[in-house]
Parts: sequence; structure tokens; C-alpha cells
Amino acid sequence: MNNDNFTLEKNALGTRIQELRQKVINPINKKPISQEELGLIANVTKKTIGEIERGETNPKFETLLMISKGLNITIKELFNF
Repeated sequence: MNNDNFTLEKNALGTRIQELRQKVINPINKKPISQEELGLIANVTKKTIGEIERGETNPKFETLLMISKGLNITIKELFNF
């Protein structure tokens, strides 16, 4: 396989998470939730959310499960890109 580091897939996943995060509206300020807010909901750091969204890391499956739960979607929906 020419894509040993799965760069395209990591970038696609990151873009998908960012798109889904932008659809979740904070009821207090009526704006999309931030990386920090998603991190708090999903019990991961803002840094981790940012790294995943930029395609810079290989997140653990458990982390992706926590993010999908934080976004109130299934893991299958998370990978729908």
C-alpha cells in the first residue's frame, strides 16, 4: 500500500469530526461547540481533539468511541466519510 501512514484516512476522519462538531450547538451561546467543549464532553483533552481534527495522530478506538458519544452519534456515523 502506498499510504503507509494512512494520511488521507486520518485527514478525512479529522475533517468529519470537525464537521460534526460544528453541527452541535452550545445552548448557552448558540454557537457550535469548541474543541475544548467537545473534549470536556468526551473526556479527552482539547489538544487531542485538535490533533485528531488536523490528522496528526492515530487515535485509539476508545477515544473515537468517547468522541462519537460526545457528539451523540454512533461510531458507524463517525466513519461515514
